[in-house]
Amino acid sequence: MPAITVDDVLVLPRLPQLDASVRQRPVRRLTTAPSGYEGEGFPVRRAFAGVPVDELDPFIHLDQMGEVDYAPGEPKGTPWHPHRGFETVTYMIDGVMDHQDSNGGGGTITDGDTQWMTAGGGILHIEAPPEHLVMSGGLFHGMQLWVNLPRVAKMISPKYQDIRGRESVLLTTPDGGGLIRVIAGGVAGHEGPGSTHTPITLAHVTLQPGARLDLPWPVDYNALVYVMAGHGTVGAEARPISVGQLATYGAGDAIRVGAASSSEVDLFIMGGRPLREPVAHYGPFVMNTREELKQAFEDFQKGRLGVIPHTD
Repeated sequence: MPAITVDDVLVLPRLPQLDASVRQRPVRRLTTAPSGYEGEGFPVRRAFAGVPVDELDPFIHLDQMGEVDYAPGEPKGTPWHPHRGFETVTYMIDGVMDHQDSNGGGGTITDGDTQWMTAGGGILHIEAPPEHLVMSGGLFHGMQLWVNLPRVAKMISPKYQDIRGRESVLLTTPDGGGLIRVIAGGVAGHEGPGSTHTPITLAHVTLQPGARLDLPWPVDYNALVYVMAGHGTVGAEARPISVGQLATYGAGDAIRVGAASSSEVDLFIMGGRPLREPVAHYGPFVMNTREELKQAFEDFQKGRLGVIPHTD
């Protein structure tokens, strides 16, 4: 994967070696993402399908976009659409994606870059491959995570963060067998560049064949690991896991993951402090009540969530 990397991981700060007294989190659930299509027809894996909301909180939705190798003329994106009440985090691994929104935010991401859009009280946006990629085709692979906003922040002003891959904080394991890219939140005292309203940690981890990661994790956060490529094991019980599968963890102080002896593994690791608030989710809106959902649809239909910018 062409996400940000280094020639020699041994020059990076190392995670602490955890002693035997640290409580390893047990694996609570292991699920396999069903496949579907999003936007104008690009393939996705629905990583959170079948997982109870209370095990995901404060997260709402996770799609693995691709991995697909498009022929010329095939790359697809999404049309203009609205959001309210949460944040979208788009992490690009392969390919190129353009973003534009009705609040003036936007940019191009590729190879480990992240677009972090806080929809707040309402926004319209579009995500699409640039014209040159549509013409040439090519590999397309990324992740999109929806992070819930607490009730008090549901209607804040929209915000856009453009996080370059090189801004991610890079760490390695005590033996140098893994590369940890911290996108947001903290890992063992090292803080990623993403600014969050809901306390979360988000990282992309690559483990070499046979390597193991014991990741210190806040005791008040939930913990989820999704396999983007390869296969390995999760938990102290070393349960097998492979591409397209999600593990949710129970209580404890650390997350354990490993790579199979024959396979490098790429992991999307996320966790946050649960909001423990009612969730009313339908389509592009995530609110606390059905009444608020109805209001969101009404506001969208009446043009209160923004105006599509004029282009020549």
